[in-house]
Amino acid sequence: MATAMAATAAERAVLEASLRFTLSCSGTGTEAPAKQENFILGSCSTDQVKGVLTLQGDALSQADVNLKMPRNNQLLHFAFREDKQWKLQQIQDARNHVSQAIYLLANRDESYQFRTGAEVLKLMDAVMLQLTRARNRLTTPATLTLPEIAASGLTRMFAPALPSDLLVNVYINLNKLCLTVYQLHALQPNSTKNFRPAGGAVLHSPGAMFEWGSQRLEVSHVHKVECVIPWLNDALVFFTVSLQLCQQLKDKISVFSSYWSYRPF
Repeated sequence: MATAMAATAAERAVLEASLRFTLSCSGTGTEAPAKQENFILGSCSTDQVKGVLTLQGDALSQADVNLKMPRNNQLLHFAFREDKQWKLQQIQDARNHVSQAIYLLANRDESYQFRTGAEVLKLMDAVMLQLTRARNRLTTPATLTLPEIAASGLTRMFAPALPSDLLVNVYINLNKLCLTVYQLHALQPNSTKNFRPAGGAVLHSPGAMFEWGSQRLEVSHVHKVECVIPWLNDALVFFTVSLQLCQQLKDKISVFSSYWSYRPF
């Protein structure tokens, strides 16, 4: 009975985490589209980039970005094409891992009774693995090379098209939606700079170099703006709560197993 109650508590916490994604998880029977939310991006260190991103579940449905060029103060404006959406793979992957955790917890009859402590431990290990993977997708953005960013479909989302000397990347970091704009300049063939292509990184620094097509390019300016997504913050909290409940249940099972296996002489 105690194990069933604890498992139910863990299931409730995981369900709560899934609701924070504002997306219906598979098998819930509620497939209403996620609402649109507008987020204003900003930074305390720069006003070179300002923008509004519209998030709908795990996709960016609209983007409106203004960039003030440092050298001549020229103002560039670019926005998503009306027929385009950009999937945020991190949110989608995290949602899928949460859905799998719920499936593992709920895929049994209500009258089902766990037979052994080992059975519960195995279930909790599987659930915790999915929850950890979900949390890691939000807390650990992908490290990308500059050519990978340049080749991303995100660069083709905008109208008017991005200038050839700009790169854009969007990602989730913890509870924040981040937008990074890289300004580039071409290295001349007779440049005396030692060309060393940069490796993968979440955020590249000025001076990072890469080769794209027949050109060698260098990052001259980096502009990063971000905003907090409240429901992502809630989801991270419930991931922590869910993992704690699962671990507490594992600890209790281990204690009881040790007690029942004890044989005094």
